[in-house]
Amino acid sequence: MYLKRPAAGLSFCLFYLASYFTNKYVLSVLKFTYPTLFQGWQTLVGGFLLHVSWKLGWVEISCSTRSEVLTWLPASALFVGIIYAGSRALSRLPIPVFLTVHNTAEVITCGFQKFVQKEQTSLLKICSVLFLLIAAGCLPWFDTQFDPDGYFWALIHLICVGVYKVIHKLWKTSSLSDLDQQYINYVFSVVLLASASHPAGDLFSALDFPFLYFYRFHSSCCASGLLGFFLMLHTVKLKSITSSWQYAAWSFLAKKAKILPDLGGPWP
Repeated sequence: MYLKRPAAGLSFCLFYLASYFTNKYVLSVLKFTYPTLFQGWQTLVGGFLLHVSWKLGWVEISCSTRSEVLTWLPASALFVGIIYAGSRALSRLPIPVFLTVHNTAEVITCGFQKFVQKEQTSLLKICSVLFLLIAAGCLPWFDTQFDPDGYFWALIHLICVGVYKVIHKLWKTSSLSDLDQQYINYVFSVVLLASASHPAGDLFSALDFPFLYFYRFHSSCCASGLLGFFLMLHTVKLKSITSSWQYAAWSFLAKKAKILPDLGGPWP
């Protein structure tokens, strides 16, 4: 398959791989399982860097009206659900299992296009979505390390991802750009996760984390925030310079490249 923009696509794959493996390291190896703090840190770093990039003129973010911001807030709430549930699930499930469930979100978007928007859907796409659904449905029966909590959070994650994609598709004609939406997501996430860290018990529980003062924990958290931000930028850039099927091809390539090394990895 011929993929346009190889430099942008390869950069996207590189940051995709590095971001997921860094997150997996923090969650499963260091076992920093305090999602309100970990995801709050990542969104804080992402929001800060995006704001600085905007002020320096490196990216363009429009000054949206209050009504546009308020209208997008339900999607921002789903974004929080995506990263929170994803963090919970990724800390308990192997990467191949997590990705298989994650990809099943396409069932929601395909079903919306087919039955709500009455769009023509190719037989190939229907078959691929059904295959994803069957594969995800079979996972609990063949998973020798079955973790019900991990699958529960993965299910919440895929629902949030699917509904978020539907809302994003409906907002294509909006004056909000992808960076505008992500900026709102970052701000909303930081406020909500910071507010939830105490009621969730993460704020004080993290004080007993055994690697709290270790450099590898600090460096991994810094890397996760930076990599998440650069992955977001490269995702937006790749979507803007390629067609939908070309972006899907690069995304598929990144996910396959991420699964292969994990098959023999030491993580649970």
